[in-house]
Amino acid sequence: MEKAIDAKTMKLHHDEHHATYVEELNSALKKYPDLRNRSVETMLRDLDGIPEAIRTTVQNNGGGHLNHTIFWQIMSPKGGGQPTGQIAQEINKTFGSFEKFREQFNAAGGDRFGSGWVWLVRNAKGQLEITSMPNQDNPIMKDRYPIMGNDVWEHAYYLRYQNRRAEYLNNWWNVVNWEEINRRWQASSQQQ
Repeated sequence: MEKAIDAKTMKLHHDEHHATYVEELNSALKKYPDLRNRSVETMLRDLDGIPEAIRTTVQNNGGGHLNHTIFWQIMSPKGGGQPTGQIAQEINKTFGSFEKFREQFNAAGGDRFGSGWVWLVRNAKGQLEITSMPNQDNPIMKDRYPIMGNDVWEHAYYLRYQNRRAEYLNNWWNVVNWEEINRRWQASSQQQ
């Protein structure tokens, strides 16, 4: 993945940041054993059903865990290139071309003020759309299925790119795992 993200950033990002989200979520759930049988997705879809004492912790750390799990899955050192399969057809149908989609996706990531994520999602009508969410919020909190997302928190890119988020966003496409994104597109149709 060195062509887009350096190994030191990946190690810190995974072993420190992501691990902390998991630890904090598990710690919050210790007092609520009935919640431990629920998936993170289920908890985030129904935050109002989470006890108020841990709701923000579940939102932030459960979201951080889910976001990063998706992030690691949709990247590959052998990734990059043009989209393939059904997602390529859907991107062309929705955005006109891969290049137009990529420009809009990067613009949404670049425009995210502060920390957050840029997402390609399937909305409740079954259509693709690009959205940006603050902090560790996940699109499933807004009844959207996340197909792919890019982390625009500074910890995702700062060691290599410093304040050059646009360069990070452009280079990130070199590791996109289109096979996994196609799998997520297929899975999204079962969530409708």
